[in-house]
Amino acid sequence: MIKLRDYQQQAVQAAITHFKQRHESAVIVLPTGAGKSLVLAELARQARGRVLILTHVKELVAQNADKVSALTTPATVFAAGLRQKDASGKTVIASIQSASANQEQFNQHFSLVVIDECHRVSQDPGSQYQQLLLHIKSLNPAVKVLGLTATPYRLGSGWIYRQHYHGKVGNTLDPVFEHCIFELPLRPLIKQGYLTPPRLLDGLTAQYDFSSLPAPTSADYPAAAVDSLLGKMGRATELIVQQLRALAKERRGVIIFAATVKHAEEIMRLLNGEPAALLTAETADAERDKLVVAFKQQQLKFLVNVAVLTTGFDAPHLDLIAILRPTASVSLFQQMVGRGLRLFPGKTECLIIDYAANGYDIFFPEVGAPKPHSKAKPVQVPCPSCGFANIFWGLTDQDGDIIEHYGRRCQGLNHESTEQCDYRFRSRCCPACGAENDIAARSCGQCQSVLVDPDKRLREVLSQQHHHLFRCQSMSLSDEQGVLKVSYYDLDGNPFHRWFKLETAAQQRALYAAFIKPHSKAPGLPLPPFRTAADLVTLAGHFRAPQLLILKKQQKHWQLLDCYFDYQGRYQTAEIK
Repeated sequence: MIKLRDYQQQAVQAAITHFKQRHESAVIVLPTGAGKSLVLAELARQARGRVLILTHVKELVAQNADKVSALTTPATVFAAGLRQKDASGKTVIASIQSASANQEQFNQHFSLVVIDECHRVSQDPGSQYQQLLLHIKSLNPAVKVLGLTATPYRLGSGWIYRQHYHGKVGNTLDPVFEHCIFELPLRPLIKQGYLTPPRLLDGLTAQYDFSSLPAPTSADYPAAAVDSLLGKMGRATELIVQQLRALAKERRGVIIFAATVKHAEEIMRLLNGEPAALLTAETADAERDKLVVAFKQQQLKFLVNVAVLTTGFDAPHLDLIAILRPTASVSLFQQMVGRGLRLFPGKTECLIIDYAANGYDIFFPEVGAPKPHSKAKPVQVPCPSCGFANIFWGLTDQDGDIIEHYGRRCQGLNHESTEQCDYRFRSRCCPACGAENDIAARSCGQCQSVLVDPDKRLREVLSQQHHHLFRCQSMSLSDEQGVLKVSYYDLDGNPFHRWFKLETAAQQRALYAAFIKPHSKAPGLPLPPFRTAADLVTLAGHFRAPQLLILKKQQKHWQLLDCYFDYQGRYQTAEIK
């Protein structure tokens, strides 16, 4: 009889408690290798009604079916890849591809739908998951929907849930799930001996530099752009593969995540003579199954793949993972690393080498926003209003102190009102009522006034006489006889100056509102103490320059009308008039 681990039982109980109290959808977050299959199998065992378990690859369908059969009445399987299409059981485990293509086979009354690897579910009403869920809910509007994942984040849309049981706000716009009801970090599982300790290293003898690639809208960068960059990196791939061949002599199994098919084929040529195989999206299912079995039986030492072994692949002996591809998704990075953390006799660690300098920390949770800077890392920023410890992307100095963060709004949740804290680290002021809004807001949340699009505002202003768009290249601070002088310089070195006095309380408030808050690199965090203009000059590194200034010509000087930070529009370059 299989016995659930304590945290698995806690996850099951969290789901039962949640659905007894409310009908909203929920998410359970467990690291790769933590045994999500046993959690869903136990839920199937305890469920009074019929249960549908959905996932996206046949390997997970088979794995989940095995675990359900070990704990309760054997499930029926509906997956073309496994040559089974039976939706008659109390518990049905199905691939989403087969189920969505055969909705008429799912006209029974299901009380619970469990989605494995649920971060793959989008809100697109035309998607396979949403179409099938719509069909099932039409038969039972009260059906409970539960997701399980190791990475509750989608690049481009953020968190997949609206709120977290730790009191954190997730995605308030259009989340796939309402509540995150249980989450277990990776580190405790390793300390308790349930997972193999990872040893993460950057490239040792060589490393790719993908920093010049434009930010993608998905986890993958354009293959042509990646291949073009790789072609300019000389002998990097040759040196990397040479090192991997040497390291592999002391390893049981090696997976190499290549950037593109062309890249993978080059790696295979350099592995000539090694027991190696290549898997891509074009590899036939039968051939893929054959190669995976050979790797699991340790007949192959190397598996080179292009985006096909990130989920649903289980080879516990694997103890070296080489990441030779860039990714904008921390979720995908964690999925790749998770392949090597399962336990195996004699395995004491899994070596992970990031040759692509992705720079993610596998022990940190996702931040809930795309990585804005190649050197950014998760930083903890307390809210000055409610005290909630936010996790944002940020930059730190050598001592680990935060020098800049990219947070916009506090993610704390008021437990009494279940509303999000209204403190904004960065904001856009409504000209009608003065309320603070998100920097990307299109309308004011307070008075509902339409907030003019920055490009439209710039176009209107620049069409008027005596107005000038000042593209700021740099900024400096100086002490002019006790007055703070802020100097902005454009691309040609032309200056624009502002002056701030600090003598009275009103002047200090004006300084804070007009300069310190909007220019702060780490808003919400206290500055070192200052009293004079000279003190602020020494703190110049704490402030960021705006990208654009709108100036209006007066009789003897220019008047500042507006400053633009975090601007991404069409007026960034001087060629646009």
